[in-house]
Amino acid sequence: MAFTMHSHSGQFCPGHAKDQLEEVIKHAISVGYKTIGLTEHMPRTQLSDLYPEELDPDNGKTTLANFIPNHASYLAEAQRLQAKYASQIHILIGFEGEWIRGSEYGPLISSLLSSAPCVDYFIGSIHHTAGIPIDFDKAMFLQAQEACGGEEEKLWEKYYDEQHEMLNATKPKVVGHFDLIRLFSEEPDRRVKGWRDGAWNRMKRNLEVCKGLGAWLEVNTSALRKGLKEPYPGREVAEEWIKMGGKFTFSDDSHGIAQVATNYTRGLDYLESLGVTELWTLERVPHPGTEGDVKSELRDKAVTIAEFRQGLRLEQ
Repeated sequence: MAFTMHSHSGQFCPGHAKDQLEEVIKHAISVGYKTIGLTEHMPRTQLSDLYPEELDPDNGKTTLANFIPNHASYLAEAQRLQAKYASQIHILIGFEGEWIRGSEYGPLISSLLSSAPCVDYFIGSIHHTAGIPIDFDKAMFLQAQEACGGEEEKLWEKYYDEQHEMLNATKPKVVGHFDLIRLFSEEPDRRVKGWRDGAWNRMKRNLEVCKGLGAWLEVNTSALRKGLKEPYPGREVAEEWIKMGGKFTFSDDSHGIAQVATNYTRGLDYLESLGVTELWTLERVPHPGTEGDVKSELRDKAVTIAEFRQGLRLEQ
């Protein structure tokens, strides 16, 4: 039973992703997914919070006034597709969170969760440190590093401090790409313990918070298509999480049809090399949904890696 808990479309993340949401879902069905979590980016509170590519599609006409209506349109379309394809795929409706300024984004995350009964969950993610994107390109990564005092270790420490704040404030069920800070690091695949102990101590602290919340770490295969040797989280973090008895979910973090299930075989191989035998997803009861302002019940569902592999229909 293959799935992803993290996906995007160009329809609702213009410039940052590709393809219509319905086409993404149809492709997910074709490769064997039985569950897909729709997690478009949450509305941002300032234009400066957008990635540069998000400002280009409409020739600079992006305005703050567009963000909430776009999110509402996404939720309406997600519900339509949830009902239309209910016999073929279990669609969960969510969004990916931000934590650029906690005083703004914390209340907004709470509002988005409470105001829309159709929303099942959100992904607790960090994409910015010191207010600057750390996963867009190397130049912006270095800007963030400079804002943190000019040393990469200080940037890592700030990243994990902001993540710690986000975890405690929002209590996500799914923690997105836990060690995204690796992406443009000078040595992204190096073990952190004994190299950057200030960062490592913060990483362990944050994992302990995740465990206390009952959160799942997503194994996110987008790291592999971006050139890293291991998914997020890397082996060192994954081993620590396993020692804590933590659970994993699984995501392609696709930004369009071409990235659906990308590197899934490698990701599953990685998990098996760690001794992991099962992954976790959510099940909506009832599915596709309820009427009015009543939320569906969510149940945790375990899927063995053997079952996951069996369900995939990937071109060889």
